[in-house]
Order: sequence, then C-alpha cells, then structure tokens
Amino acid sequence: MNTEPIRDIDPEVVRRNLERVRERCGPGVEILVATKYVVPEELERLAEAGVELVGENRLQDLEAKRELVGGAFAWDFIGNLQSRKVKRILPLVRLIHSVATDSVLEQLGRHGTPDTEILVEVNVAGEDAKGGVAPAALGDFIARSPVRVGGLMTMPPFATDAEASRPYFARLATLATEHGLERLSMGTSQDWEVAVDEGATIIRLGTVLYR
Repeated sequence: MNTEPIRDIDPEVVRRNLERVRERCGPGVEILVATKYVVPEELERLAEAGVELVGENRLQDLEAKRELVGGAFAWDFIGNLQSRKVKRILPLVRLIHSVATDSVLEQLGRHGTPDTEILVEVNVAGEDAKGGVAPAALGDFIARSPVRVGGLMTMPPFATDAEASRPYFARLATLATEHGLERLSMGTSQDWEVAVDEGATIIRLGTVLYR
C-alpha cells in the first residue's frame, strides 16, 4: 500500500484511467478520488484530468486543500471521524462516509442542517481493530441519527485477492436494501470492480488512477 506523497501526476494518465473505470462502472457509479497522499500543489492536475469528486481523510488536509483549489471539486470526508471535528468538517463536504459512534451523532445533532447527509460505516466483518457499526445494531443507530442517513460504507478485511471482498460487499448491499438506503460507498483501488458488481454507487480510488 502506497504511503509516499504523490507528486508529478500526469493529467493524461489520470484521464485515461478515469475513462477506463467509467466504462466499466457505467453511469450509476460515482468515482471518488482519494487525495490523502496527493500533495496540495498537484490538485490542479487532477482537475485538469476531469476529476470531479475527491475524498480527504484528515480535517487539516481538507481545510488546506479546499482553500488552495476552491470549488474545483466536490468534497467528501472519508477518514476516521473524531466527534470534536464534526463542526468544522460539515461546512466543507457533501458527505461524511464514516459515521459510526453516538458521540458523532450528538455533534451532528448540534451542527447539522436540513441538508446534511451522512453514510454510516458498517463493520461487516466484525473486526475488533476496525471502527464501524455492527450489522445487528444498524437499525437502532440509523434511528438515532439526527440527520439524513443516505447510505452505508464499509472497508472489508485487507486481502490481496479482490474476490475475498465480495461477500462483505454483498452483505452491505443487503443491509442497505433492508434499511431502504440508496448510497453504497465500497471498493478501493484493489477491489473496486468487485464492489461495482455488488452494487456500489461510490468507489474510492487512489493509486489505480495515478499510474
């Protein structure tokens, strides 16, 4: 997994990769470009490549990058969400993908608006080291949300074989149907095609687009 800063992005390479992914996905899937490791001065190259939706993991990076490039993109927050940062994140993003605790719900109740929409992170695999709401607790959690829950998000256990993610994506899709939710944020660079097969409406891509 790449953790080095991403520099020297070639807009034409990104454009070609985006077109390939869009052809595979069809029109019903949003491609969110994860910019966690993209240095701020490279963001204009992503805009040049036709990127429309980006996702950030950290509040300080979200603030700095938005200030630099203005309204070049729609922004989502996709990282671990600390309740004390909810107030600052909300005005900057279209969606938060990682809502999973009652303390965050409390802050959403204080600072959300009628337009606020969130995705609930679900720990489909029941991993102890990973955040997310347990599937059995999902209905009660959604009911406690003071803002609109538009869908679900999950991160399956890491695997080198994309097919290993399929049952987790399928389970998330089933949960979304059970709770009448439309958005499904699932799939990253290593398993996005499987996620699309299982009904993803948002895929979160990084390195697969840059090279």
